[in-house]
Amino acid sequence: MKIAIIGGTGGQGLGIAVRFVQTGEDVIIGSRTMEKAQAAVDKVKDLLTDVGNLKAALNPDAAKEADILVLTVPLAAQRATLLSIKEGAAGKILMDATGPLETAIGGLPTRCLYLPEGAAAERAQKIVPETRVICAFNNISSGALMNFTEPIDCDCLISGDDLESKKTVSRLIEKIPGVQVVDCGPLERAQIIEKITPLLIGLNIKKTCKDAGIRITGIDPECKL
Repeated sequence: MKIAIIGGTGGQGLGIAVRFVQTGEDVIIGSRTMEKAQAAVDKVKDLLTDVGNLKAALNPDAAKEADILVLTVPLAAQRATLLSIKEGAAGKILMDATGPLETAIGGLPTRCLYLPEGAAAERAQKIVPETRVICAFNNISSGALMNFTEPIDCDCLISGDDLESKKTVSRLIEKIPGVQVVDCGPLERAQIIEKITPLLIGLNIKKTCKDAGIRITGIDPECKL
């Protein structure tokens, strides 16, 4: 499985790249510039000893080459980034980790922005209608992802309209030690999942930690999807 982390040069994208490299997947870190993409690859190489399955690429090239995509960009960059990869993403699965957070100058990442489409993932589906969008990775912090020598004590809540795509990404995500995937239903449930992100960020700030997560209890592991 070849995975492209689109806009993968920030903390979350870098952490997801590290974790998937550790599971033995082929990973492409994409960016708007090759310089940033290569710098991210070099950071991963500094952290891990075996990174033969890792490369850098421009976002459109990464999307064309990969089997599955993960979008890890700020909300302000979501639309432009999706339009740049629209051709390469057609017919593929795209995990959207975009959070509708108030992160502009003077804004607070503990607040959600209202989107007319409902959720950032729903907006993504409208921008790239030929791509199967799954809301995923919104509630796993970059701190937990980058603490790569330890399992992640957190569920990954996902939502999407295509069941087979959700099964595919669930198998992939659960290769990351400690993570369990919980299917929360259709893509519109992303409106709820995405709002957990600012809550966790607020808890990280209040409790002076960096990897607050969430677990859904009382669910039979065989009935998560």
